[in-house]
Amino acid sequence: MLSVLQERLVRMFVLVLAVVAAGVVATTGSAKDSTGRTGALHVTKECSQYNGTVGSFCTITSSNVNAIDAGMRVVYLAAPAGGVLDADIVLSSAHGSAAHGHVLLNLATKQGHVSFAGGTGRFTWFHADAAVTVDSAGVWHWDGTYSFTPPHQD
Repeated sequence: MLSVLQERLVRMFVLVLAVVAAGVVATTGSAKDSTGRTGALHVTKECSQYNGTVGSFCTITSSNVNAIDAGMRVVYLAAPAGGVLDADIVLSSAHGSAAHGHVLLNLATKQGHVSFAGGTGRFTWFHADAAVTVDSAGVWHWDGTYSFTPPHQD
């Protein structure tokens, strides 16, 4: 039979193991979309807040990439000119992570291209290239490819 002190030590040891195991699980879950991951990119966004001025934005409504959450904003850093939106963009979250990209969109045909090359936080090493289209319901789509690849690993 264990003494009271031994029982407490065993309980403390089990508690420490549980905390360590929970930390491993949490760390593994937060590492989603890290190095070496690639795949198809499918993102939708709505643009009711976009008014064509610098700093206006669209809001992500869905994504198949774990790092891109619904509610994130796509902020446009230039205004359209001559029927074309040729602008740097920032895909940002409230948690300080941001992807840096560029969009080229023909406003008459509502078709174009978006690309991303790196960022901060969860978007470190993020790269993406996608076609930009809009459907009949006014939902914008990015369909292409993405990767999270460190330099010299492609």
